[in-house]
Amino acid sequence: MVESAEKQWYVLHTYSGYENKVKMNLESRAQSMGMQDFIFRVVVPEEEEREVKNGKEKIKMDKTFPGYVLVEMVMTDQAWYIVRNTPGVTGFIGSHGQGSKPTPLLPDEVELILKRLGMSTRHEDLDVDVDDTVKIVDGAFSGLEGKITEVDHEKAKLKVNIDMFGRETSAELNFDQVDPVI
Repeated sequence: MVESAEKQWYVLHTYSGYENKVKMNLESRAQSMGMQDFIFRVVVPEEEEREVKNGKEKIKMDKTFPGYVLVEMVMTDQAWYIVRNTPGVTGFIGSHGQGSKPTPLLPDEVELILKRLGMSTRHEDLDVDVDDTVKIVDGAFSGLEGKITEVDHEKAKLKVNIDMFGRETSAELNFDQVDPVI
């Protein structure tokens, strides 16, 4: 079997209620075993749920897919071994057993899931820092340029100051909504 050197998204099955624990375990294992170039993002799909209890509004996080965790990785024998032997992981979705490697999610599926979570598919592809200038390529401010004031790599978001009608306005954008200006 030819191994792909391309990072792709896979779905892990976990014990229900252990999704965040699996995320923490997998991130720390990737770090401690020097696998940061093979195991990238680990995402527990969840959405904010607002509820009113006793007249007070509370925000809680609801799992979108209970019992599942998404992992962005390069499927090598070692990375596959480390991920599937992480405590709380019961297996990969799309694996036919007998030691066969799983099928990755399709790019359209990944984009749909990450957009629903308010995340971007261009996580590490954007190499920018505070004070860099970016051109906005998508959304309400498309076509404008702005200066970066904040970069959040975890959520793949940035804050950009844009000049609108002679006034500086701050906009929060996803990585996939901007291109760096060189």
